[in-house]
Amino acid sequence: MTFATIRKCPICGKPRSAQHTPFCSTRCRDRDLVKWLDDGYALPGPAVDPDPEADD
Repeated sequence: MTFATIRKCPICGKPRSAQHTPFCSTRCRDRDLVKWLDDGYALPGPAVDPDPEADD
């Protein structure tokens, strides 16, 4: 007996839609895009000095 794992939408947790993978709908896909565009996600890295000229 094999059970298929139901993958969930990373935004709302509902089952994914094949048309909008990895999301369940256009709404969740668009919410994710807005989060990227508003700097809601960040990749880890070294801290950046916001004004390197101020130290001089």
